[in-house]
Amino acid sequence: MTEVRTAYINARLLDAESGLDAKGALLTEGKNIADLGAGLFADGVPEGIEVVDCAGHCLSPGLVDMHVHLREPGHEHKETIASGGLAALAGGVTSICSMPNTDPVIDNVALIEFVQRRAREAKGAKVFPFAAATKGLGGQQITEFGMLAEAGAVAFTDDGLPIANSQVMRRALSYAKTFDLLISQHAEDLSLSGCGCMAEGEIATRLGLDGIPEVSETVVVERDIRLVELTEGRYHVAHISTADAVDCVRRAKARGLRVTCEAAPHHFSLTDHDVGDYRTFAKMAPPLRSDANRAAIVEGLKDGTIDAIATDHAPHDQESKRLPMAHAANGIVGLETLLPLSLELYHRGHMTLLDVLKPLTVAPADLLKLPVGRLRKGAPADLLLFDADVPWVVETAKFRSRSKNSPFDGRPVQGRALRTIVDGRTLFTADGLTGKQ
Repeated sequence: MTEVRTAYINARLLDAESGLDAKGALLTEGKNIADLGAGLFADGVPEGIEVVDCAGHCLSPGLVDMHVHLREPGHEHKETIASGGLAALAGGVTSICSMPNTDPVIDNVALIEFVQRRAREAKGAKVFPFAAATKGLGGQQITEFGMLAEAGAVAFTDDGLPIANSQVMRRALSYAKTFDLLISQHAEDLSLSGCGCMAEGEIATRLGLDGIPEVSETVVVERDIRLVELTEGRYHVAHISTADAVDCVRRAKARGLRVTCEAAPHHFSLTDHDVGDYRTFAKMAPPLRSDANRAAIVEGLKDGTIDAIATDHAPHDQESKRLPMAHAANGIVGLETLLPLSLELYHRGHMTLLDVLKPLTVAPADLLKLPVGRLRKGAPADLLLFDADVPWVVETAKFRSRSKNSPFDGRPVQGRALRTIVDGRTLFTADGLTGKQ
C-alpha cells in the first residue's frame, strides 16, 4: 500500500534543535518527515501529493508536555486518556507524559501496559507514561525501575507527593542510574507546608489563610542535589516555583551535576495576587508565588536554567474545586492554554520564538529520550501549525478536557493551534481553517 504523502507549503519552518527559522515547505510520507527546507517544491508540488497551504503560519514540531495528569484509571469523571488526548491536540500538543498518581497507582507493568493500550485505542496524542518511584506512592519502597522501563515507563516520580525520606531518594537515584533513568521530584517539605493552601505572604495574611513558605521547596531541592552529588543520578525538579530553587538548579548545573527542571505556565504568568478573594481555581501545588518568584521563573527560562515548560495539567470536577479554600483540590487544567501562555514570553520580548519552542519540544524530548520534538528527515511527522499572533479569549466552556478548572477563563491571549498532526495524520483543525474537528 502506498503511503500518503503530504506537502506543507508556504510555511514558516521553526525547529529549535537545528535553529531553523525560514520560509519553506515540508513533506511527510506516511508517519515520518521525508524532507523539508527553504527550496523544497520551488518548482511546484508534483502530482499525487496532498497539499496543505500554511499561508505563512508557523510550522513546528508538535509540543511535548512532560507533566500531565490523565486521571485514568480511577477518576475518569475528571479526565480520561482519550479526553486528555483531545485537549492536548487542541492545544498543539502531540506527546504527553502521564503521571502515575491514579487509582490504582501506576507502579507495575500491567498498569503501564494499560495506559499504553488505552492510548493506542484513543488514536490521539502520543502518551508516554511515568511510573511511580515508590510502591503505592508510599515513599518507602522503590519500584522495579528496570522492568517498568522495559515495559515503557519513561521516567519515575511520586508526583503529587515528595519522596521525603532521604535514604529512599538516595536508593531511587542510585538504582535509576543503573538504567540511566530520570527521577522527577515534587519538591515540597510537607512538614513546613503544613495546612497551607496558598503562598505565605501578604495576600495569605490578608485573606486569613495558612501560607506555604518558599523554603518548603528549596530545602528539598538542596537536599536532593546533595544526593545527586553522592549517587551521580539524573534528577529533575517538577513544576519549580521559587527563585531560590531556580538558583539551586543553576548552581548545580554549573558544577556539572545531572540536574534539570521544568516550569508550569501558571508560575510565570500568574502570582499570588491572582488568588483574589478565595479563587479556588487558582489553588495549586506548588502555589502561585510572589511577582519576584514569577520573574525568577522567566529569567530561568531565558538563561536555560529551566529546561522544559510543562503544564502540570490537573483536571478536577466542580465538586472538588468549589469548596472552601482549605478544602479545595489543588491543580488546574493547562493543555489548551499551554501554547498562548508560553507565547506571552515571546510577545513580551523575553525570548525569541525559537527559544520559547525549545522547552516545549526538543528539550523535554531529550530529557526523556523520546524521538519526537524536532523537524528532521526521518523523524516522526508530529507537527503543529500555529498562528503566533492571533488574539483570542480563553473560554473554558469550550475546552475539550472533561474538567474546566482554569484560572485563565476570560484571559485575552495571542497564539493558537491551527492544525495538529500526529504520525502524519491531521487530528485537529481549528474552526474556520479546514472545518471543525
